[in-house]
Amino acid sequence: MPESVAKESGEVTRGRAVVAVAALSVALFAFATVETLPVGLLPQIAHGLGVSLSSVGLLVTGYGLVVMATAVPLTALTRRVPRRRLLAVLLSVFTAATLLGGVTPGYGILLGARILIALTHAVMWSVVASAAAGMFPERVRAKVVAALFSGSSLAQVAGVPTGTWLGQQTDWRVPFLVMSVLGLIAGTVVVTLLPSASAEDNPAATAPEPSGIRFALLVTVTAVVVAGFFTFYTYVTVFLTRVAGMSSHSVGAVLAVGGVAGVIGTSGSGVLADRSTRATMTGSVTLVTAALALLVAAGSHPVAAVTAVALLSLSLSGMITALTSRILRIAPGNVDVASAAGSAAFQAGIAAGSFLGGRLLDAHGPHSTVVTGAVLAAAGLVLLLAEEPLSRRRR
Repeated sequence: MPESVAKESGEVTRGRAVVAVAALSVALFAFATVETLPVGLLPQIAHGLGVSLSSVGLLVTGYGLVVMATAVPLTALTRRVPRRRLLAVLLSVFTAATLLGGVTPGYGILLGARILIALTHAVMWSVVASAAAGMFPERVRAKVVAALFSGSSLAQVAGVPTGTWLGQQTDWRVPFLVMSVLGLIAGTVVVTLLPSASAEDNPAATAPEPSGIRFALLVTVTAVVVAGFFTFYTYVTVFLTRVAGMSSHSVGAVLAVGGVAGVIGTSGSGVLADRSTRATMTGSVTLVTAALALLVAAGSHPVAAVTAVALLSLSLSGMITALTSRILRIAPGNVDVASAAGSAAFQAGIAAGSFLGGRLLDAHGPHSTVVTGAVLAAAGLVLLLAEEPLSRRRR
């Protein structure tokens, strides 16, 4: 990257910017691992704290609901706080709350710690992309976003499986303590290297092509497509065993393949989104729709099912990078508040999809989840393709 990094960001050199982004990526790795780690350690946490499995499940469900409800108001409230100070506070709270959750003797304190982590997550995911992208020239910001989100992608491949294994071999508290150490390290690097300028001085704080109608359509498409994805993917294990006829022991390997595909999707979409955020978003949504359609048509064949699951992971990861990069380009007001709205739409899609999929699974079986998911994804694609005609008519 050229020396203009320092000129266009005003305060940070190329080397410092790269290391700062790496630290933020490590922070996202820790956040994403802690978010879903209770799923893998469900029996251990329930037994260790003397509570029901459903109570432990609430640690994940409640987390998502808190993020969805608080992302926009908390980000709007903190929009004028200098990003180095804000990120330092967020990572400090994350570290302390994760540590507290790992040493607590009771369920109530663990639930409170999870709520604190969810509140920091709500703001972190809203501000981190613009904070990282603002240190680099506009032409490479999608690659920066991809590098940033590689941490959360790796969490699904390495963080959660390794944390689950570590918790099973030792104690469920140990992986949470490890994640708190990662949060402390990332926070220390961020405080040392991130620019100290005000939030308004961040070059990525305002979008170069603001458009209210494009942004509203983007947020709507995100919620619909993510709902379609999770209508199926929440119950992917049931589909693979009952419809594709795979053994329960092979499901882990299939999900691992999907995780690797997700990492590839994140890195590849950064290169494409620097050329066109809209085309990359459209391509990602098209691939989600095609993968679900493949499952509808040939999901009973194991090879087709594995291929489709890998494509789904690849395309959703690409969609996340494209979505964030697109918000950086078209947000109608403050980019961070717009990112919070995008994050809330994503969480709403997850919640709606998992709820709808559960009802469909109980009433009509696993095949109905993929059919409905494909319909929702196709509806999102139609909306996305309508963006240009709608914008032209509006003008």
